[in-house]
Amino acid sequence: MKKNKFTLQILVFGLLVTSFMACDNDFSALESDVINSNNANSFIIDSETSNIITYTKPLGPVQSNEFGANLSTLGVYDDIYGRTTASFVTQLSPTTFDPVFEDITVIDSVVVTIPFFSTISDYDEDGNIIYDVDSILPNIEDYKDIKLRIFQNNYFIRDFDPNGDFNESQAYFSNKTASTSEPITNLEGEELSFVDYDDETGLIMSPASNIISINSNGYQLKDVNNLDDDGNKTLIETKTPGIRVMLDPTFWQNKIIDKEGDPVLSSQNNFAEYFRGLYFKAEPNDNDEGSFLILNTGSTNANITIYYKETDEAGVEDTSTYVLNFGSNKINFLDNDFTFPIPQSNSETGDEKIYLKGGEGFVAGIKLFDGIDEESGMTKFEKFRNDYVNLLNGEFESSKRLVNEANLVFHVDQVTNPINEPNRLYLYDIDNNQPLVDYYLDGVNNVLPSFSILNHLGPLERVDEDDPTSAGVKYKFRITEHINNLLLRDSTNVELGLAVSLNVNLEETVAQRKVQTNPDINFKTPTSSTISPRGIILYGNNTNDNSKKVYLEIYYTEPN
Repeated sequence: MKKNKFTLQILVFGLLVTSFMACDNDFSALESDVINSNNANSFIIDSETSNIITYTKPLGPVQSNEFGANLSTLGVYDDIYGRTTASFVTQLSPTTFDPVFEDITVIDSVVVTIPFFSTISDYDEDGNIIYDVDSILPNIEDYKDIKLRIFQNNYFIRDFDPNGDFNESQAYFSNKTASTSEPITNLEGEELSFVDYDDETGLIMSPASNIISINSNGYQLKDVNNLDDDGNKTLIETKTPGIRVMLDPTFWQNKIIDKEGDPVLSSQNNFAEYFRGLYFKAEPNDNDEGSFLILNTGSTNANITIYYKETDEAGVEDTSTYVLNFGSNKINFLDNDFTFPIPQSNSETGDEKIYLKGGEGFVAGIKLFDGIDEESGMTKFEKFRNDYVNLLNGEFESSKRLVNEANLVFHVDQVTNPINEPNRLYLYDIDNNQPLVDYYLDGVNNVLPSFSILNHLGPLERVDEDDPTSAGVKYKFRITEHINNLLLRDSTNVELGLAVSLNVNLEETVAQRKVQTNPDINFKTPTSSTISPRGIILYGNNTNDNSKKVYLEIYYTEPN
């Protein structure tokens, strides 16, 4: 991957140099490449818009394992399309093999911790941390709780595909299958019970509800056995916001502690066969509501911790922990209950509206310069190139016009559109399943992905830019270098794709996801779309409202 990325960077640099050289040669007769007061009358600076074809492409089940960001989705999301419910299954990986427990070992408690993705934003008057959480949807002031059930998983999760090429990873899909002929079964083994603990004694008090409170507060862990001078429990540490539940120890006593010395605890392979992981199943809460969570299951704080006491032969008591991390192979499942009717799309003439939905939803196809120009008799792509460059034997010779900027502009259907529109969409080469060259030339922000690659993949422009909840107006995507490639470097006029994106940075590092039932075996969908439940409705090229029609705008300079 690093080698390929380096090669691409060299290629992009070379293309830029070539572009500058071409511009210099094309306008050498003007005695200056810079427009100034002495030569401005030698140039025409103008713009034009071109009609394009856009249509909706429904997706089948999408590959939902092996996300590079080590994340999992869980919860309930409602919008105009209907309801999406997300659950996941994960392997577990002990941090210690061949553990040695004393003769008398008793579990105090078992805690499941899964953080959200969050950053520290401020401190309150008492010095407590205030977190900014960007992985709970919808992003509203009062989050809706979810119901969570946890089961022992009895399905063996393979690392490699036995029917694929050598060392080819096994793909798992959002509809609980490994292929069209292999369903994923036996996910719901023994269900694990939630419990409450007495704050004073630390002992089990009663069975607990499966309703999980969703909020942006951190957790303060305190030591019940160590009190300060005022008699208060001492603070051990503060955990970032996330899910934190306590489980009945009985299952873990039998599954882990009582297996001391057994080969099943001696290696990861043995353990994975013995204990195939946990299935986290989300359901709406008692009010038929819920939140959709993007969980940081790759965090060092994401684990199952068994707290236990052991007593040796001399009667000396000690406390310790046994930690199980979430394994590298996790599978996300999506259960869609779509109630919004999607019209049949037309890839030849385009659609009135295009429908985008993350996960097992919809993406859009975009065709630039498609069809025949009736006036010239040339294809629209040939006519476009002929207007901008001189060709010799079909290849670029010199420029007639210099492209300054090119943008694709999509307007939001504000009448039927769902609330909580996605702030970011991802534009890409759908034929080759990769970003456009403009993606690599833009600024990347790895700390705040929502502010990454803003020039190329412009964020949603809203009615009130200071209010992130106000209605969306339009998206604008800058594709200047892609257009220059078509003109100056005889690049193929590929079809483009447009998809909802949760994190545009993922598209540089994580391969696109397979789509199980598409007849084109090479068709894939962006990773950042697969993990987002959000949706939006945009105007296409066949709308009767010309003010909202999608278009390509090109600003250019040419000699007068």
